[in-house]
Amino acid sequence: MMTERRPRGRPKAFHDKTRQNTIQSLDRACGILAHLAEAQGLTLTELAGRLGQSPATVYRVLTTFEGHDMVELDPATQSWHVGAGAFRVGSAFLRRTNIVERARPMMQRLVDATGETANLGIRQGGQVLFLSQVETHRSIRAFFPPGTLSPLHASGIGKALLSAMENDAIRRLVREAGLEGFTAKTITGTERLLEDMAATRDRGYAIDDEERTTGMRCVAAPVRNAAGEAVAGISVSGPVSRITDAAIETFASDVVSVAAALSRSIGAPS
Repeated sequence: MMTERRPRGRPKAFHDKTRQNTIQSLDRACGILAHLAEAQGLTLTELAGRLGQSPATVYRVLTTFEGHDMVELDPATQSWHVGAGAFRVGSAFLRRTNIVERARPMMQRLVDATGETANLGIRQGGQVLFLSQVETHRSIRAFFPPGTLSPLHASGIGKALLSAMENDAIRRLVREAGLEGFTAKTITGTERLLEDMAATRDRGYAIDDEERTTGMRCVAAPVRNAAGEAVAGISVSGPVSRITDAAIETFASDVVSVAAALSRSIGAPS
């Protein structure tokens, strides 16, 4: 009796990441798009110079992307920017989960309660990928637009997600990603990070105390699914002049409460 073959999403040799299984021109083009997104607008000369590639090659990639609305040229400044097509493609990632949609009103509630910017992010390898943000209207505020990446060890959401991991897993992640220093307060030692994770678990929330940006603080808590796994993190960020030592517990209470509500909304037990 014949059995129906199960369709595959990958060929048998998908673990083989050698050059024979990659398209070098596509790899280069993806790198150009990623660099352009991170820089938020560059001229052809600037982009080619930063990538160490010829302007002619980069231009061919850009015009190809432009035909698919992935990038667009600002005629006034002659600078290239990520286009609406890239947003439409990227939005497909957000549609894989309803956590962003469910989080939005809760993040607004957090902004209303604290007066600070609320953020939602998930782990992507050794970094936090920010999915959504609701900004405060105050003049000094944190800014993490959707798509921003930040190291796990130097962000509130990242540390909240790390705290849900076993210490051995944290050590492996550190060996792979390292602990880059950004300010005098960044944790750059593995044992010191593990100590901070133990304190985070005990109190139920994480603190980024000027560890990514001098003068800015972040208080975060993990969001859990029906299996109790930390699948995201939610936070408030703002200047130390407003998120003071004396006010941290108040901010944390609001963050933990909203994180718990969002967790319940995606199936976590009460």
